[in-house]
Amino acid sequence: MPDNDLPDGPPPEALGLGSRALRNTIIVLAAKVVARLIALVTVLYMVRKLGPAHYGSFTVLINLSAIASVLLDLGFNVLFVREGARHHDQIQRYLRNVMSLRLIMSIAALGLLAVLLAPLHLTNLLVPGFVLMVLTSYSTLLRNGLYAVQQLGYEAIAVILESAILLVLILYGGRTGQPVEYYIWAYAAQYAFSCVYFSIVLAVKRLALVGWAFEVPFLREWFWKGLPFALTFVLTILYFRIDQPLIAAFRGLTEAGWYAAAYKPIESLLFVPITFLSIVFPVLSVYHHQRPAELLDAVNRFYKALLLMGWPVSVGIFVLARPLTPLLLGRDFLPSEAALRVLAIALAIAFVNNAFIGALNASDRQISFTWAAAWSVVANLALNLALIPVFGYQGASWATVMTELVLAVAGWILTARHVGRVAVVSLSWRVVLSGLIMGIAIFPLRDVGGFMVAIPIVAGAVVYGAAVLILRALSGDEIAWARRALALAR
Repeated sequence: MPDNDLPDGPPPEALGLGSRALRNTIIVLAAKVVARLIALVTVLYMVRKLGPAHYGSFTVLINLSAIASVLLDLGFNVLFVREGARHHDQIQRYLRNVMSLRLIMSIAALGLLAVLLAPLHLTNLLVPGFVLMVLTSYSTLLRNGLYAVQQLGYEAIAVILESAILLVLILYGGRTGQPVEYYIWAYAAQYAFSCVYFSIVLAVKRLALVGWAFEVPFLREWFWKGLPFALTFVLTILYFRIDQPLIAAFRGLTEAGWYAAAYKPIESLLFVPITFLSIVFPVLSVYHHQRPAELLDAVNRFYKALLLMGWPVSVGIFVLARPLTPLLLGRDFLPSEAALRVLAIALAIAFVNNAFIGALNASDRQISFTWAAAWSVVANLALNLALIPVFGYQGASWATVMTELVLAVAGWILTARHVGRVAVVSLSWRVVLSGLIMGIAIFPLRDVGGFMVAIPIVAGAVVYGAAVLILRALSGDEIAWARRALALAR
């Protein structure tokens, strides 16, 4: 087998853009690792304090508010990043128009959220849920202004501060025995801080002053441009969010809480590919317009980087699900072990799917990914409706795995058609084999208890790293390319 699975790296003049993306990825990922660790501790503390049923009601509210938020997005978040990356001088205009439209659409979103909460008897959560939904939407929009121009040092600071604020509020709620509504308000306060923070940063950086504008021709144009993104957003939200409300409807809030608790560590780890995508996406978009011959190479590297990060984590969680469940979630959530093990399988697939999402959206083929998302949602709904009534939360876990596979296959086919064929087999087999070797190495330690689980985790990381080097899963060309990029990023 050849040492290198990818063609030679981009020419030196192309590394400026790539090195900036790499530098931003390192900065933001480092900050988000710290922030996510804080957030994970925060959520796990809240899980233990609320218990399965009350945590089930909390997560169902969060998921239903996310579904209702599709009326706020309209595909404008992705469009804002893409167009802002291409036209920096128009960011303020884009921001003000989207903010104004979002304020109007919040009324419709409130009505939809009320309709969704009523059948589950959760209308007492309507007001805090609505406030959280609106503040989350504005926070995402404002921070996207920095992603569009690749100025992410302030984003790194923000994620740390947000996590610290939430931690303080959740600890107070746990110590004082606050109800579910309090925890929703705590999350809303976190996003209120984000809105203020990013408004100030955008003004200081002279990117945009927050204000209001309502240009009907502009918004009409963006509506049609953003429609494929909006449809994809709707389908993605339904895919990611519909399972927990269905579990609550068919099997009750306790099972919804078991599933949600198992999904939380998986969801916490998904920030890695999502963050990576949000940083790489503007770069891929510029490649498509300015260096189209290099786009496929960039997508290949993106795919392999995601697999290198996601696959060992999937294997590790699958093997160590038994000791991780009581350690992370507590004894009240021991039934979550089965769901955690199954969901671990979906994690690596979800990681690499972001490569296809980025490739299609950056190359102005968003309608194609909308079709891929549509097929995945159809599969997800059908599988959940078939499996949840019979198998409960464990059926929902398997539905998630199979849906990720559907999305991966559809995404790969469409990327091959419009961008180029991602060399999945040649890029993946060494990485997959390295992860399996790691899994075999830590399997004898699968029953260690408590904090002793750190032993197989550390051992697994060492074995995986060694296997990657020995099998040349990370080629010499890729290491050299990363070193050149890092040198330019300093």
